[in-house]
Amino acid sequence: MRTLKISTYLAADLETVKSYLMTPALLNYVVAGLMKFHPIEPNFFPSKWVEGKFSVKMFAFHFLPIGKQIVGIEFPQKSDHWVLRDNGSGSIAKTWDHLIFLESEGGGTRYTDEVSIDAGLFTLPIYIYAFIFYSYRQMRWRKLVNLNFRPLNDQLIE
Repeated sequence: MRTLKISTYLAADLETVKSYLMTPALLNYVVAGLMKFHPIEPNFFPSKWVEGKFSVKMFAFHFLPIGKQIVGIEFPQKSDHWVLRDNGSGSIAKTWDHLIFLESEGGGTRYTDEVSIDAGLFTLPIYIYAFIFYSYRQMRWRKLVNLNFRPLNDQLIE
């Protein structure tokens, strides 16, 4: 088991970041170009994340199937910050326990991804991929905030 923790500053208040984080459309936006998640069971994402398990197919670069994953949404209670947990597992990683921490910082939000990964012999290469994946996601988050969430707003309207 390996744990990765990566953090960034977002120039948007915590409530705004949290409201967008709660939209499943954000998931595919922040990984666009690198991956795509397609819901299997249920066969659609809710308009807002709710606690529960969601089975998804994963596609590298939007077209290359790379397996299935369970997205296990939970909202652990913490006193000093807000947390969303994806207690997931899949056909490649038996454990993909992803925590997203949001904390107010100055006029914006400290956004942190922390993921614990167990994929047997593949743990190290998947850990290295996870570093690239979460760095990319956070770059996409910063870009989205700098664009005042317009690309995602357009997507939510369609």
